Amino acid sequence: MDASGFLDLFLNVDVAKRYLPQLLHGAWVTVSLSVFVVLAGLALGMALALVRLVSPRPVVWLLRLGVDCFRAAPPLAFILLIFFGLPSLGITLSAYWVLWLVLTAILAAFAEEIYWAGISSIHKGQWEAARSTGLSQAQAIRLVVLPQAFKLCVPPLTNRAIAITKNTALGTAIGMPELLNEAQTAQSFSGNATPLILASLGYLLIFIPMMMFAARLEKRMRWGTSR
Repeated sequence: MDASGFLDLFLNVDVAKRYLPQLLHGAWVTVSLSVFVVLAGLALGMALALVRLVSPRPVVWLLRLGVDCFRAAPPLAFILLIFFGLPSLGITLSAYWVLWLVLTAILAAFAEEIYWAGISSIHKGQWEAARSTGLSQAQAIRLVVLPQAFKLCVPPLTNRAIAITKNTALGTAIGMPELLNEAQTAQSFSGNATPLILASLGYLLIFIPMMMFAARLEKRMRWGTSR
């Protein structure tokens, strides 16, 4: 294959112009879903860690079992099970909400373990000092323990959040019009690889800024870093 043939197959300007609108739509779906997954997953993970902190042992065992299940199983297995299984129970969810639900639950499971590790790392003396000043247990957790634990949790949380949001590409398995699905559809109709090249560039444009923001956030949250 000569240079002109290579360019025609992988960087065809006419194909790019024709399918760019639907690729942009797919990129918007990917970005919006990623944002919603991160916000909900991190918040739910924190809630689960707090429940684990104050619950009796049987509740903690059940919580850990559920968390371990979501951490261990492949995301695609949950996606297919919910998308194709729930209709048999009379519950129908769109592909978008199935993917959001699964990725949020998986991120929450990993986030819960990360938050718990951060909380557990706070020395017992910090708890005792907070309580000795007259703070209640809830106030000690909110004002003393969580601020310190959160700084320790930022690096693993940001890395895990980015890793989970990349799984939005799994939506193509259930026909969700995210970026990869739109690129594959365009490639099938055009018989040209240009839409896949554009989708790859799109993922770089989406996730590289997220990685840069995560690195900046980690730097700002380090102990002793000036602001």
